[in-house]
Amino acid sequence: MALPLHSSGSPAAEDTPLLKTEFLSGFARKAANLLAFPTTTELQACWELCRLHNNIGFWVVWLPTAWSIAMVYHAQPELSARDALLRAAIYVPLCFGVKALIMTIDDLLDCDIDVLVERTRNRPLPRGAISLGRAWLFFAMQVALGVYLAFTILSTTALCASMAVWPLYIIYPTCKRWTNLAPVPLGLMFKVGIFMGWSDLSLDGTVPWHVLVPLYLGCCLWTITYETVYQHQDKIDDVKIGINSPALLCREYTIGICTAMALGFLGLLTSGGALNNQGIPFYLGVAIAGIMLLTALLRTDIDIPSECRDFFLLTPLLGQIILVGFVADAVLHRWAEGVAF
Repeated sequence: MALPLHSSGSPAAEDTPLLKTEFLSGFARKAANLLAFPTTTELQACWELCRLHNNIGFWVVWLPTAWSIAMVYHAQPELSARDALLRAAIYVPLCFGVKALIMTIDDLLDCDIDVLVERTRNRPLPRGAISLGRAWLFFAMQVALGVYLAFTILSTTALCASMAVWPLYIIYPTCKRWTNLAPVPLGLMFKVGIFMGWSDLSLDGTVPWHVLVPLYLGCCLWTITYETVYQHQDKIDDVKIGINSPALLCREYTIGICTAMALGFLGLLTSGGALNNQGIPFYLGVAIAGIMLLTALLRTDIDIPSECRDFFLLTPLLGQIILVGFVADAVLHRWAEGVAF
């Protein structure tokens, strides 16, 4: 049998340019599809990937940052209300961006799990509203914009605090595959604004770590509390597909464990406020939020998904009440001391 000769006239030589052409053509088509202008369906999918139809994620990121801004405004009379309000406003789009980024990467890394869970199987990736490649491209655009804004807007200390938790953005979505403690990294990255708000606004550039660290740890306990109850909605599906969750770890002891976590949160929050010389309005806000938190927790039946969801949905209101206490305290303190707002 004669072997084909690789001469200009042989079939093998003629096939090589054809194969190269087909490869390049296929690559070009894939690149064009990946970079094509998004359809209406894909834009809606991106909106859902960012959870922009549900703003609880924004509140749990922005509120601790706003608490921190109110605390430094209370502690440094030289600061103006205009500066504090402007910084709080600047953090609104930043916190929306952080929330959107985390929700997107969570869906990307969990798309194989989401399709198996009743509550999440209608998310954009499981239902095919956007391809995995296009979703990753959207995520890359978010990262590029987020990094640019972080380096442009944040102070050096705030940027370093933010960067310290960036690895958790990738680690957190994988946690349910190997641990029951996913709310721990979630709290660490969602509540880092406690350090960022103060460091961005402080006139002397100092950060009172002894004041803010207890507050930060307390907020992480708060995150564990509402996330553990929330995860009870999915516990039946989690058992079927072999996924870990704090709900499966705590089981019937959830309310008792979460009550201890909630008390720890309130205690550390009060401790941080005391170290910052906060006054009666602050303590009143913490007391009202604390009573609401503990009452709702003790009334929640973890075997009824709607009650777990309702407890979770209470979270922004509790944080807003605490913020009102911080702001009222700062304003009354300045009025009593005769300091300009």
